Amino acid sequence: MVSDTSIVALLTDFGWQDAYVGILRGVMAGINPRLAVIDITHGISPQNLTAARFCLMQAYPYFPAGTTFLTVVDPGVGSQRRGIAVQFPGGYLVGPDNGVFDGVLSQSPAIAAVSLTNAAYWRSSQTSFTFQGRDIFAPVAAHLASGVPLYCLGDPIDPNSLAQLPLPAAVAVGEGMVGCIQYIDSFGNLITNIPAAAVAGKAWSVRLGEVLLPVRQTYSEVDTGEAIALIGSHGWVEIAVNQGNAQFQFQSAVGTQVSVSS
Repeated sequence: MVSDTSIVALLTDFGWQDAYVGILRGVMAGINPRLAVIDITHGISPQNLTAARFCLMQAYPYFPAGTTFLTVVDPGVGSQRRGIAVQFPGGYLVGPDNGVFDGVLSQSPAIAAVSLTNAAYWRSSQTSFTFQGRDIFAPVAAHLASGVPLYCLGDPIDPNSLAQLPLPAAVAVGEGMVGCIQYIDSFGNLITNIPAAAVAGKAWSVRLGEVLLPVRQTYSEVDTGEAIALIGSHGWVEIAVNQGNAQFQFQSAVGTQVSVSS
């Protein structure tokens, strides 16, 4: 019997050119053809954990409670890194223990977690060293979304032991805040880890390196090619260039320091 927890949201760095995404979907359909599988994105650049972290963190609130989020961005595939399943208030997370889930869990902390040691829920006990998304994570996600209890999937682990990515946290400094760029989208917009709440109800300004940026509500409030700061739809302070590319204009990268003052 299929439980109400029957949605799997899929995020990978596999792209669409190869068969990998279709294989994950096929494995899950073989376990439960009634699962609804929704693609968040497969356009994460290869092995880019910080991008996967951000995209998953931004996507999860828009899914029904109980969704199983299967994330396969796994530069350590075949190594000693753990495969994990995590229960959190929004549902379940399945994938490698490499920090890719720490954005979600920073907003919605883990309730319980297991290491995926029970091969009864894998595709086969003889797994590939290079495609554990197919052999472990996809079948586990399908079983979990079909109602298999978390504790059946493996050994319990302390949620506090889960890996985190070394992204500098935003910190209050005087009347402002110092953070960093946490994600660069396909338009070249620089999305910081400074939340909208830090500037709500204040007059504020943003500094990137030696540049002080004007604050606006939307891109079109400045001339084409002009850089601005604003609150993006994702709820973070963002640096953008109207009809341009802030990443190229400022030669910035993930981790570059950004400060906000009011």
